[in-house]
Amino acid sequence: MSRNPRLDLVLVNPSSRAGVYQSLGTSLAAIEPPVWLAMMATFTLRKGFSVQVIDGEAEGLTHAEVAVRVAELDPVLVTIVVYGHQPSASTQNMPACGAVAAAIKRESPQARVLMVGGHVAALAERTLREEQADFVSGDEGLYTIPDLLQALRSGDAGDLRKVRGLWFRDGGAIRSNAPAPLLRDLDGEMPALAWDLLPMGRYRAHNWHTLGGLERQPYAALYTTLGCPYHCSFCCIQAPFKAGEKQAGIREGVNSYRYWSPAAVVAQIDILVQRYGVRNIKIADEMFVLNPKHVLDICELITERGYDLNIWAYARVDTVREGMLDSLRRAGFRWLAFGIEAASERVRDNVQKGFDQEAISRTITRVREAGINVISNYIFGLPEDDLETMQATLDLALELNCEFANFYTTMAYPGSPLYARALQEGWPLPERWSGYSQHAVDTLPLPTRHLPASEVLRFRDQAFQAYFSSAAYLAMISSRFGPQAARQIREMTSHRVERRFVR
Repeated sequence: MSRNPRLDLVLVNPSSRAGVYQSLGTSLAAIEPPVWLAMMATFTLRKGFSVQVIDGEAEGLTHAEVAVRVAELDPVLVTIVVYGHQPSASTQNMPACGAVAAAIKRESPQARVLMVGGHVAALAERTLREEQADFVSGDEGLYTIPDLLQALRSGDAGDLRKVRGLWFRDGGAIRSNAPAPLLRDLDGEMPALAWDLLPMGRYRAHNWHTLGGLERQPYAALYTTLGCPYHCSFCCIQAPFKAGEKQAGIREGVNSYRYWSPAAVVAQIDILVQRYGVRNIKIADEMFVLNPKHVLDICELITERGYDLNIWAYARVDTVREGMLDSLRRAGFRWLAFGIEAASERVRDNVQKGFDQEAISRTITRVREAGINVISNYIFGLPEDDLETMQATLDLALELNCEFANFYTTMAYPGSPLYARALQEGWPLPERWSGYSQHAVDTLPLPTRHLPASEVLRFRDQAFQAYFSSAAYLAMISSRFGPQAARQIREMTSHRVERRFVR
């Protein structure tokens, strides 16, 4: 238990939107609450330590301004949380996280800085060698933070060896400790996000989430589960959990998947609605629509309250069971996002994204008939892609004509099986972490067996314009959401991102 009046912990979410999204970040992209940061705040507070948060992204703070605020607070430990809008977005935030760490060290050379997050867990030793951080966490970081605070409070350097999940410098050497266990009792030890530490009035929904004239603020996001049981080779979501899974004796090749109880989840929604007036909510789970009992119990509890919500969440075309859709719609789920990825079964199967071709259109039709809008996600440049298969994917997107679509290029994110394969095969990777963003100046996707990266990126950008400029799409949007929504889409397509690797 901390008894010294000095502040124990400052958690930092640095501003990265301009670098990650270019002009799209100004008005179109969401400003997300840093969910992992807020969970870490709750966990650490419940261990008896004092915590403050600096959300540089939401508050529009420069890295230097963050550093000044850290100096004023003078905590025992500064923790920079390296997560983004989605689990795979951790790496693209590393330039901002590294820059804010450097700024903190310039302003306060004596500050002790820890980095945690998906990218950090995947590349712990490299992160410690390259960044101006004193410590990094090789796992999800929950136990590492209070263990480290206790060690720093004691003043005994030997106590660092007791900090679970910690990587640190010992003279000229880099040391790592035994991993921390996975947190099992989510309801008991991390039942809520520390909403009161966040600038809740500053978060906003994505532009598409509120089509039809809804206000984009206030907005919030939360998890109902951690992890994903699937094994898509391009996904790095399990990276921060792998050390804990091994420590827990979970067989290699099996992914952990942990739940908050429906009652705990809806207690969070109660706080968001009643205290902060939130209507727009993102369920941040990598795969929410999966376990029928979990999903339906949450829906029932929300429906009982009579809230008028606008929720979106992720699903798979093969996880939407009979009876789910009506319950989701009644509870306020207005959008479901599906990873369709590619039109070619051969291309999908190569990245362990296997499901029946006919299931795609069948599931999308059922969802839309239930009154739920669809976000379809597509990936260009998977290892087996060529121009013909990428065109087939675009043709499928135009045929499905969903209410929104995300067009991605294939990235070998650190911590994913595809990253390990890229290193083994010698495939070219981005020179800077910013190149892992889908919308950055230096975005560099993987090449395929048939196409260079520049061709993949060019095709993706042209596909984006083709889809959102389609007469059929704009007519559908105008009919479903009103003419103003179609004008918003046209304004969105007027933003053209600069690309270094497209000639």
